[in-house]
Amino acid sequence: MVAVTADWVTFPSGDAAIRGYLAVPTGVERPPAVIMAHENLGVIPHRRRVTEELAAEGYAVLTVDLFSRIGGRPPQEYATQEERRAKAFLAARDEQAVPDLEAGLDHLAARGDIDTARAAVVGFCLGGGLAIVWAAQTDRLSCAVPLYGIPELPAAYSPTGAVRSRIDIADRVRCPVQAHFGGADTVIPLDQVTRLTDALERSGRPTEVHVYEGAGHAYHDDTHPNHRPEAARLTWERTLAFLGEHL
Repeated sequence: MVAVTADWVTFPSGDAAIRGYLAVPTGVERPPAVIMAHENLGVIPHRRRVTEELAAEGYAVLTVDLFSRIGGRPPQEYATQEERRAKAFLAARDEQAVPDLEAGLDHLAARGDIDTARAAVVGFCLGGGLAIVWAAQTDRLSCAVPLYGIPELPAAYSPTGAVRSRIDIADRVRCPVQAHFGGADTVIPLDQVTRLTDALERSGRPTEVHVYEGAGHAYHDDTHPNHRPEAARLTWERTLAFLGEHL
């Protein structure tokens, strides 16, 4: 573990100014890059803390604020939690969010003090699905680690009004993938995890899919009611090992 410096940064993505929370390890020459993709709640204090914790392991970590265009928070007008989640996913739809993640990597590359030839994406929930999508579109990633990314987005979460499947594209990922799911996740049926695993393995890239018995959605977040300390600890250990192997 090393000391880190952390602060907000701003960078362009198309015509938009995107912000991100960047944590860089001190005293580490040209550290590898990790782009972090947040859950549907945005860059909450927990996400900023995890950004710093991962940077303390020797990585330059940028959590891209995928809600930058609407003030840095997910949509705030909703009647139910389901509507809240749907509006958040629509505000960070693939067509916009993946280029924003790419722009974050461009920002790190332009600094000159970060080795973006060694780059990974780590995503949570909404960001976990985006990690799979991005990994299927780019050769710039050395590996991807999605945590409880929804394999099949419900129609209400999709800008097309139809189910948006990450399973259908998972066999096209271009880098090793390590995915993590809760065995008691009421948001993600286990049959979707099974089908996603099969698709990832068809890619021919190294694939690990871990399911944690009794863990629900968002189990890694120690500020969430679903937090499961043992599953979170093991997920973090496996994530660090995977990043260490491929970066």
